[in-house]
Amino acid sequence: MKQFLSFVIKEARHILRDKRTMLILFGMPIVLMLLFGFAITNDVKNVRTVVVTSQMDHATQQAIDRLAASEYFTITTTVPTPKEAERLIRSQKADLAVVFGQDYASKHSGVQFIVDGSDPNMAQQWTLYAQQTIAPVNSQFSILNSQLLYNPRMKSAYNFVPAIMGMLLLLICAMMTSVSIVREKERGTMEVLLVSPVRPLMIIVAKVVPYLLLALLILAVILLMSATVLDVPLQGSLGWIFVVSLIYILLALSLGLLISNIAQTQFVALLVSAMVLLLPTVMLSGMLFPVESMPTVLQWISAIIPPRYYIQAMRKLMIMGVGIQEVWHEVAVLIGMTALLLVVSLKKFKTRL
Repeated sequence: MKQFLSFVIKEARHILRDKRTMLILFGMPIVLMLLFGFAITNDVKNVRTVVVTSQMDHATQQAIDRLAASEYFTITTTVPTPKEAERLIRSQKADLAVVFGQDYASKHSGVQFIVDGSDPNMAQQWTLYAQQTIAPVNSQFSILNSQLLYNPRMKSAYNFVPAIMGMLLLLICAMMTSVSIVREKERGTMEVLLVSPVRPLMIIVAKVVPYLLLALLILAVILLMSATVLDVPLQGSLGWIFVVSLIYILLALSLGLLISNIAQTQFVALLVSAMVLLLPTVMLSGMLFPVESMPTVLQWISAIIPPRYYIQAMRKLMIMGVGIQEVWHEVAVLIGMTALLLVVSLKKFKTRL
């Protein structure tokens, strides 16, 4: 045990001594959290709005006042015809036009929306928000009193924080572990380690343990930033969040060990990590796009992407505040994937030795 601890301390000192590695390990989570929390967002704010009306009656003025008072819309001008509003949208001077019909005062239904549809998702959100904002409170068609569960302010950070956790933990654990082991092979020091009195398997475990501890520390940093900086509440049990994350971290470490068996150079390890981990995680895990909206073939492929299940579990635990029994399916899949990757990685490693 003393020799094992000596190897762990040696590897930890090696990581802490490498300033570039430490910058990646702690700089990347902070930068990505700030980017996805503040810069890259799909929140509806300050939508440039044009009002189209031929007469300004009391009901129309009230609807316009509700739009003006909303933080989502900024009324830029009022025009008399829809063609004039469409011209402003085409010239990129407006995003949305609200056209009030002559019978709006009597029926509260003569409203048309002209939207910049270059981004269909945002156009749909703008229209929905505008409908909610102008609908009279006492109208039978009003949806202002609808209740938005779990995310009443509709902040995109609620969606991005669990996704960033899934991406970062996978990249940091798998990529850094694979590069660390391949670096030993590339420098020819792996053979020196393997002829030491410590068993080869214990050497690999000793190289993995520091990254496991660092991953848990990074997870704590992400959760702290989400609660304090991004104002994303942790509704579920913090203990279960760490337990599920630990399973996911072990899966990522097993994947990193498997990549180290395939790659012979650090460049190849980084390339394989980027192709196998980064792109599928961003595109197919549900991080940016709902899995249910993907073509059937891509949904089948996403079924083998580990971050998909971790992100789903974190959204349920963190945002919805459910218990562990509600995420048993995702946890069971992660445990199965971890066991499979670990067995394959260790078997491949022993075969290579």
